[in-house]
Amino acid sequence: MFSRIKEDINSVFDRDPAARTSFEVILNYPGLHAIWIHRLSYRLWCANWKLLARIISTFSRWLTGIEIHPGAKLGRRVFIDHGMGIVIGETAEVGNDVTLYHGVTLGGTSWKAGKRHPTLEDNVVIGAGAQVLGPITIGKGGKVGSNSVVVKDLPANATAVGIPGRIVPDKHSKDENQQREEVAKKYGFDAYAVSHDNPDPVAKAIGRLLDHMHLMDDRVSELCKEINTLGGDICPKNLPELRVGEFVEDEKAAAERRENKVASFDPEI
Repeated sequence: MFSRIKEDINSVFDRDPAARTSFEVILNYPGLHAIWIHRLSYRLWCANWKLLARIISTFSRWLTGIEIHPGAKLGRRVFIDHGMGIVIGETAEVGNDVTLYHGVTLGGTSWKAGKRHPTLEDNVVIGAGAQVLGPITIGKGGKVGSNSVVVKDLPANATAVGIPGRIVPDKHSKDENQQREEVAKKYGFDAYAVSHDNPDPVAKAIGRLLDHMHLMDDRVSELCKEINTLGGDICPKNLPELRVGEFVEDEKAAAERRENKVASFDPEI
């Protein structure tokens, strides 16, 4: 028992730079308190002392603000950071070295008995306010962005963001990103200048549309060239400029503010 407690405390130091001393961690980390109390309630639940187990879990909720059903299975070195508002359902399974931030729900989508809550494999990170719902599996090393709602399985080492949760695709090559930026500037929409590492799947989808527009522009230019060579005159030399209103200026201003903020950031603060 004491070795597991020591292991839990060490896991806090590994994942929270604000932790200073073991005594401070023991007294001031409700996530640890909730996990330790859950281990007692889980043993009682498995021993068929279900009412007493529920009473203890309710006391833990009152004490820590974290609700863990006594039937939920938690692995080793689970770290609950801040913890307020976390709900973990009865049939949820949490693997080793998992990190949960405040406001996370591992909930169900059905009133039927049986497996109805998520399974989190090892090294999963669930961001603040995220909702992982249903008997789905978050693969090893998976990440769920803050305030996302995930209702489908997430492969290992993948990241899901948004409502509903969508998998963030891999980064594209440097040449492809540069080509997209040139096309975006041409049409007055520069989504990638806002943040080169933007993981927003919607922005990625817009990027695919820009790729398609670039391809169609090349094809139309080739067709116009061939038709004009044959004596036709169907394509104007200068196409009208496409404008999208004040959105472009707003995006440029936001990008400049981000760049200035990053440039003035002091890591020692």
